[in-house]
Amino acid sequence: MKTIATPFRLSLLALPIAAGLALPADVLAQPKQGGTVVYANLSGPGTLDPHVAASLVELEIIHHIFETLVAIDANYNTKPSLADTVTTSDDAKTFTFTLRKGVKFQNGKEMTSADVLASFERYKRISPNASVLADVERFETPDPYTFIVRLTKTNAVFVDVLKSPVYPFAIIPAEQRDKPARELDIIGTGPFTLGEWVKDSHLVLKRFDGYVADTRSPGPDGLAGRRTAYLDSVRYNFVPEANTRVAAVQSGGADVVSDIPPDLAKRLDGRPDLSVLKIFPFCMQVYVVNTQQGPTKNPLVRQAIASVVNASDTLEAMGVLGQATHSLVYASSPYYQGDAMKPYYSQNNPAKAKELLKKAGYAGEKITLQTNSNYVTMRSAILVLSEQMKAAGMNVAVDVVDWTTNASNMQRGTGTWNVSTTGFCSNPLLGPQQWKVMFYTFPHVQGDGVLDGAYDRFYTSLDPKLRVAAWADIEKRVLDQAYMIKIGDTGTIRAFNNKKVEGFTPYYLPRFWNVSVK
Repeated sequence: MKTIATPFRLSLLALPIAAGLALPADVLAQPKQGGTVVYANLSGPGTLDPHVAASLVELEIIHHIFETLVAIDANYNTKPSLADTVTTSDDAKTFTFTLRKGVKFQNGKEMTSADVLASFERYKRISPNASVLADVERFETPDPYTFIVRLTKTNAVFVDVLKSPVYPFAIIPAEQRDKPARELDIIGTGPFTLGEWVKDSHLVLKRFDGYVADTRSPGPDGLAGRRTAYLDSVRYNFVPEANTRVAAVQSGGADVVSDIPPDLAKRLDGRPDLSVLKIFPFCMQVYVVNTQQGPTKNPLVRQAIASVVNASDTLEAMGVLGQATHSLVYASSPYYQGDAMKPYYSQNNPAKAKELLKKAGYAGEKITLQTNSNYVTMRSAILVLSEQMKAAGMNVAVDVVDWTTNASNMQRGTGTWNVSTTGFCSNPLLGPQQWKVMFYTFPHVQGDGVLDGAYDRFYTSLDPKLRVAAWADIEKRVLDQAYMIKIGDTGTIRAFNNKKVEGFTPYYLPRFWNVSVK
């Protein structure tokens, strides 16, 4: 048996203070409760239903409202959240979650194992990520504070699967069990509740005064730990234009802003009242290739597209904090394969593409590249790819839609598109189990026995070395079949008014718990 429990940590204020010595005033001072922070980001959410949410602009709101049994800490490791302890059987087929007692939903009801059961049952029914629960034999709730998952076969990383911040396994009230996808009542256990939401304009989060924090930690830890809502509210203004976002923080119209292009960040130089945060690595930018539509059903056509990509040119055109790297995980990951995947990266070989197209019998059929009007970086990446493909003789059309439509089309396979682009943020940080649903869902992979078999070995191998070997086969298959084409690693820039806001710290998701106004 293996049990995960929150380790005890000493906080500074828990240490004894020698007689005659005093702590500095700024250490003793407690953050002030109250006030509103105005946050300008580039787009509003398409949904706040956590079980179907994958877009960053959705998740950064959702994780303020909803919580999960386990969550990622500051180093992206697994840490109990709504669970008090997690115990794994020796064969990694049975997982027992002991729940924290006294946790309240935002409707005042106490959370119990009945709510956890309902949440997992709904997730299994409606989430695009439901395949991760395919091996569940049954759920059990022997008492109000115990939830047990029994699998039909070994899953050595099942608890790590549940920490996913994308398509989060959020716990909802049991009475929400039968709600269709995207029709959920927005009620969670998190430190903020949903206030006003005006589509295409703004959204307001309000402090949940009944919030029951995880007191086992002295403070916040990634998406886990002790979270405190000091602010009365956070107002999210949806501002698509980067120039307008930068102007807002310069003028005081916004207190925090996100997604600042590097060239515009220079405007903030010399402003001691504005702090600039650079988060890197932040995401991996990839091209997603639709395997189920038109010419890109043919793997040779997909490989031809991969052959023309010049990653350095693409990153330069995107105007982002970027680094041209070939791997689908970072070098710090235990799954990193060194240079093994380099042959698939930034091939810049239109002659090879022409040969592949000839073998494919390509006869000039239209290949549609879809992008969106919200993210200029994505639009630039698609426009560069369009020119690279045309140089190899491909008939290319560019389709520009709004981000919500673009993201939905990629996830659902709707619309008429062959290639799109997006950034995946948590996947390279968390590893193979986090990548799985993206590898299958976004390119809409079907019937790939090689990929299926490699993932089966990954999940059922209790030996970490065998899991690393399985990942090598997974990564090679994804890149060889051009389900996704790596562009590079990207960072992001945020800024905030340090004369008004304190406690806003860098992390891949912007967090407003433990943030206060001065």
